[in-house]
Amino acid sequence: MKSTDTRCGFIAILGAPNVGKSTLLNRIVGAKVSIVSPKVQTTRTRVLGIAIEGNAQLIFIDTPGIFAPRRRLDRAMVAAAWGGVGDADRILLLVDSERGFDTNTKAIIDRMAGSNQKTDLVLNKVDLVQKTDLLSLTLQLNETGICNEIFMISAEKGNGVVDLVDYLRDSVKESPWLFPEDQISDMPMRLLAAEITREKIYLKLHKELPYATTVETENWQEEDDGSVRIEQVIFVERNSQKAIVLGKKGRQIKTIGSDARAELEKLLEQRVHLFLFVKVREKWGDDPARYRDWGWDFNA
Repeated sequence: MKSTDTRCGFIAILGAPNVGKSTLLNRIVGAKVSIVSPKVQTTRTRVLGIAIEGNAQLIFIDTPGIFAPRRRLDRAMVAAAWGGVGDADRILLLVDSERGFDTNTKAIIDRMAGSNQKTDLVLNKVDLVQKTDLLSLTLQLNETGICNEIFMISAEKGNGVVDLVDYLRDSVKESPWLFPEDQISDMPMRLLAAEITREKIYLKLHKELPYATTVETENWQEEDDGSVRIEQVIFVERNSQKAIVLGKKGRQIKTIGSDARAELEKLLEQRVHLFLFVKVREKWGDDPARYRDWGWDFNA
């Protein structure tokens, strides 16, 4: 295929926390590249997910949810999200139809309107909302003046996603592809593996454990039998949090490890030996090294 026959573009998926950005990205890419949990603000890094649609390579930037920041960690996450917008050729503003025009969405729209930025509006979870309420929300958002096209989807079920992808395929500019055809993300595998384990922690403990948890892949060793040995450390801030992650007689950490290993084996298509360790590191959220690992501005 000649470069003049191809299209390519960066598309930022923007929105308030927990509106379904990661779910939409994973569905379009067709594989897990961003973690999903019921807990808000689980996406920490700017994740690039890459999809091939016909002659177009669509490079999606899944940004952390935008909200009113209070801590250093919060400020860095929000700054990373807006940085993703700056790198994009097109912007998708994802709105949870059930929550509607909430405070966080209004703040995003106000900032975009103030800088004369335009976006394609994507209403998610439309299957959970009455049509009259959906129409009212659509009119309200359209009146903001920042919307190009409006799409109604269910990222979880896939409804309407094909129409959205077809539109994006035709709207990106003519350009050579920037990534190999078989690459689905630019995230290093060690980091993606750590994110998968962090997702399992949130899914199991999101009602018990605060955000003071991070995971690092400390060792990755390919074995002679074709398997891989992965050693990860789960960092928490207090001993009480360590006890929650470990669970009674270590049962919780075993379940988390089993779930993470199963997903990693599916992703890597090889046998995985996963070893998890839990350590206390006070105030890891104020450690500049963590921010460098995630590509964040420590001083945001």
